[in-house]
Amino acid sequence: MTKTWKIVVPFLLGLVLLNVVGIYFWQRSQQPMPEQTTQDTTEKKVVYHCPMHPQITSDKPGQCPICGMDLVKIEDHAEGHDHADNTSVGGRAEFALSEESQQKIGVTSAPVERRSLTQEIRATGRVAYDPELYAAIEEYRQALISREQLKDSSYKGFVDQSAALVKSAATKLKLLGLTEEQIGKIGRGGSNAINLILPEGRVWVYAEVFEYEVRGLKPGQTIEAEAPSIPGETFKGRISSISPVLNAPTRTIRVRAEVPDPKGLLRPDTFLNVRIINDLGEKLAIPEDAVLFNEGQAYVFVKDSTERFQPRPVQLGVKAKGFYEVTSGLSPGENVVTGANFLIDSESRLKSVLMDKNSR
Repeated sequence: MTKTWKIVVPFLLGLVLLNVVGIYFWQRSQQPMPEQTTQDTTEKKVVYHCPMHPQITSDKPGQCPICGMDLVKIEDHAEGHDHADNTSVGGRAEFALSEESQQKIGVTSAPVERRSLTQEIRATGRVAYDPELYAAIEEYRQALISREQLKDSSYKGFVDQSAALVKSAATKLKLLGLTEEQIGKIGRGGSNAINLILPEGRVWVYAEVFEYEVRGLKPGQTIEAEAPSIPGETFKGRISSISPVLNAPTRTIRVRAEVPDPKGLLRPDTFLNVRIINDLGEKLAIPEDAVLFNEGQAYVFVKDSTERFQPRPVQLGVKAKGFYEVTSGLSPGENVVTGANFLIDSESRLKSVLMDKNSR
């Protein structure tokens, strides 16, 4: 029995020792080496991709199998500051691009600055033939005559009724688009309403302007009209009034203008092509080519002095001759990308995807 214990005890002790050593090395194997951890957190993974086809990537230089363009190197930095939350536009991230790469893909930029904007509005129009307005003007005039005749009446009901008729007729004229000044001129006998039916040296032109283009238009502005049926002739006049009522089916607002026609060339209901130059004044603006859209949100890429490109949402105002008014999102002096926007946008989306993968 003693001899058996002399054999078993050392064997059991050996098994215990073997288990302890195994557990120790297994725990060591689950812990990264200090120098390896440091290297993993600071190492930059070099990636090459095609500027034209961002989905083509490689870990070494080469050419795109689709278009043959040289692959451009980008670096997926692991430092924390490169992973800042700068994806202000959905699915896009800030990134850097060398000057050489910018030249290869044709990147251009323009400053954000204040400039005088003019908006050219083109609309369909016609020479007025408006029996309804003519009748309303005559109704107003008759109401004025009745009020004048009854002003000294001893019966107060007649006086009040005549005043109410004048007010009602004036309101009708306003709804048909006449201004207070025009209504006053009619009351003084200074406007010939027959021009609405049979023009005599001066006609009224009706132009149908889309509601989003009406802002900034005002009486006194110049219009130009051309009739396809009268080639070579341009008729110039001034806006007299802007209707307060929107035409719901066409989403347009009627703009009235008085246009001289000394030769009597314009007949009632003649079709016209109307052009209005709307001076919007000085506005903060960017070129039209700088603006991109994502699900209805307008955005641009702002380029800074360190060759970094940041997607920036912007609020736009009116569009005028190749420029957009900027109401918020940009400051004077910043630079926005105007050329190769599609490639810059692709690069930004690729950068966002790489950042998402590294954050998992």
